[in-house]
Amino acid sequence: MSEEKRPPGRKSTILVIAGLAVVVVAGILGWLLYPKSQPAPTPSPGPEEIRVPVKKQPLIAFDDTQKQTETKDLMAERKAQYGMEEGVDIIATSEENVKIGDTIVSMQEITEKIRLGRGDVIETDLGGGVPEKPFIYGLYIVQPGDNIWNIHFRFLKEYYMNRGIAVAPMADEPNQRGFSSGIGKLLKFSENLMHIYNIRERELDVDLNLIYPLSKVVVYNMDRIFALLDSIDYTNVDRIEFDGENIWLQAQG
Repeated sequence: MSEEKRPPGRKSTILVIAGLAVVVVAGILGWLLYPKSQPAPTPSPGPEEIRVPVKKQPLIAFDDTQKQTETKDLMAERKAQYGMEEGVDIIATSEENVKIGDTIVSMQEITEKIRLGRGDVIETDLGGGVPEKPFIYGLYIVQPGDNIWNIHFRFLKEYYMNRGIAVAPMADEPNQRGFSSGIGKLLKFSENLMHIYNIRERELDVDLNLIYPLSKVVVYNMDRIFALLDSIDYTNVDRIEFDGENIWLQAQG
């Protein structure tokens, strides 16, 4: 028998179909196996910006002639609460600014420098905590001829005068044996409760003996120094002892 012949082109058709099948299968496998391209992620919004309103500090214009009457009335009212007249020129809180001549002094800045000098940790309140009670300061502007001892003594005499006690002009001098008087010891200890601020350099001054007129201010923490003076009975002032750091009353013999 003669061999049966296949129709021409059938083999080619089979090959084409097989090739197409391979391409389709390869495409499906590639679609399944290879990761699809992902759209770029949308950046998440950052934390909401917190804007804390800056509280404008009141200004006490000590030498401003336009506000002289207003300032004098305010200072007279504040001084009367402490029974002071010449011992301090200004009474201001730590939330106020004071203008001395052409210079504006921030009481908040002075407060932070004092606290840093004591080793305190300064934290800034962003509005969520309980506000801290402001400090009250008495400021004396150093004048020509002043010295730190006489500034303290004037302050002390006014304190006692307001309580009906006249302090003798020589009460701060040593006694006949050369020992410091009780008032002298009290004045020496009070140096721990005050600071000298250099207006020009905007720094606390560590040398209490170098004070320059109109460029330095003696700063008293009114609550601290009045708490000390209120705790001492003047009739016992001659029993005061001071060792350079601590003050106490000598026991009666």
